[in-house]
Amino acid sequence: MERLTMIPGRVVLSTQGRDEGRYFIVLKVIDENFVLMADGLTRKVDHPKKKKVKHLHLKPILVEVDGAKLPNGHLQDSDLRKALAEHGLEVKPMAGANAAGSDNNHGQCPEKED
Repeated sequence: MERLTMIPGRVVLSTQGRDEGRYFIVLKVIDENFVLMADGLTRKVDHPKKKKVKHLHLKPILVEVDGAKLPNGHLQDSDLRKALAEHGLEVKPMAGANAAGSDNNHGQCPEKED
């Protein structure tokens, strides 16, 4: 069995942190300890997540992340979502993401009634 390597385009599963259990695609390997990754939904291409490699489980799936080789000439968030969906991996919003912003008080305490 061939050993999986951490390279751009590798699909990974987060095993630690608030994004535990979510699938991402590696966009860039910073060094042997860190990568930049995105899923196209909660972590976009223009703001990828920096994550320690030891907190990731590598999957035997590679997707194209070189924008020059894609039909539109650059990598988009929709490309990442489609790639994950094509392999049966669900891209889901972060838990509580909808509830946190739904009260429209922007993180402030509700006003007291007198």
